Amino acid sequence: MTRRLLLLLSLTCAVGVGTIYFAQAITPLIAAGLGTSKDAAASVVTATQIGYTVGIFLLVPLGDRLPGRPLLVALLGLTGLELLAAGCAPTLPVLVVVSFAVGVTTVAAQVVSPMAAGLAPADRRGAVLGTLLSGSTGGMLLARTFSGTLGEWLGWRAPYLAAGALTLLLAAALTRALPAVTAVAPPVRTPYRALLAAPLRLLRTEPELRRSGFYQATVFAGFSAVWTCLPLLLTGPRYGLGAPAVGLVALVGAATMACTPFAGRVVDRRGADPVNLAALLGTLGSAAVLLAGGGGGAAGLAVLVAGTLLLDVAMQSGMIANKTRVYDLRADARGRLNTAYMTFGYLGGSVGSWLGLRAHALAGWPGVCALLALLAALALARHLTHRPSPRPARRPARRPARTGACASPAEPSTTPLKSRT
Repeated sequence: MTRRLLLLLSLTCAVGVGTIYFAQAITPLIAAGLGTSKDAAASVVTATQIGYTVGIFLLVPLGDRLPGRPLLVALLGLTGLELLAAGCAPTLPVLVVVSFAVGVTTVAAQVVSPMAAGLAPADRRGAVLGTLLSGSTGGMLLARTFSGTLGEWLGWRAPYLAAGALTLLLAAALTRALPAVTAVAPPVRTPYRALLAAPLRLLRTEPELRRSGFYQATVFAGFSAVWTCLPLLLTGPRYGLGAPAVGLVALVGAATMACTPFAGRVVDRRGADPVNLAALLGTLGSAAVLLAGGGGGAAGLAVLVAGTLLLDVAMQSGMIANKTRVYDLRADARGRLNTAYMTFGYLGGSVGSWLGLRAHALAGWPGVCALLALLAALALARHLTHRPSPRPARRPARRPARTGACASPAEPSTTPLKSRT
């Protein structure tokens, strides 16, 4: 894991994650360009997100079965071609279908993460994952600005064509930069159907995976609830701001790009649990700060920005701790472990968005903050009551035989076959 390769993999994560989000900023341009309504054009974003969920389930486990370099290059190549096809789509139905295909194959970040965990030494794994997460965060935050600006200048097709060309160039660069062997353990020979069922088996047999998934599901649920309802607060009577204000508040989260590598280094030095504790306390504290930011005015907006930044940093730091813990469980199953973990997280996020809207309808912004505090408290209670299970004692290795022609199983004989015969 060289510095140059880590930078290239971080860029891969940024492009992969940004592909999911950049269509959100050009939905009105798509509607105007294809002569349809904005609500209908929003189905492009929905199709991409659904495809991404399908891709995590169907393709990420292949990282344990196939060599990493050809798998990653093939996914990026397909995504690049699909983005170019989307930029040439003549009608909205065609664009929706192609967007679904883009979502399925743009799972590069989820393939890179376990691959990088295998390439990095154990004492630097948290720092490497933190750097990759910074790339994903940057892609998520900057993709909307990139597509919106380019779309205003050159039309809605330009962001798709530019993203497609960039993705194909990235695939070509990774062909040369990635080592031929990108995993510590050799690829498994499990049939594909059994590979898809493996994440469920791992959830049943690995308690640390369930614990990490529970932390991620609860925190990401609160995170999604806040960001789903934040536009309602900012554009409502308390603030009366326009939609661009939401994007400006979101850009503040770019500060997490500097915080996540630091959190990864702390994980390397002190372990995942202390970082988890700090992240959960930070999430709980952000609920109080966000509640104070619901009063309106310039002071309230400043407090609101501080609360969202604290929530972003806490969520991302907790994810680094969780992923480091999960990847340490089994070197030969990191792709399947990541599939189970990310499925936990995305299910929590989906439920959190739904609960956030219900809480906002019942109690307004204070109800959303109360929901965030409740979810953080559940995760914190689980963390404080956790008792690490004792590790099984290692069996002493058998000593090799001192006499005779036979060697023990602990040390196979190196005598040539002809001599032994």
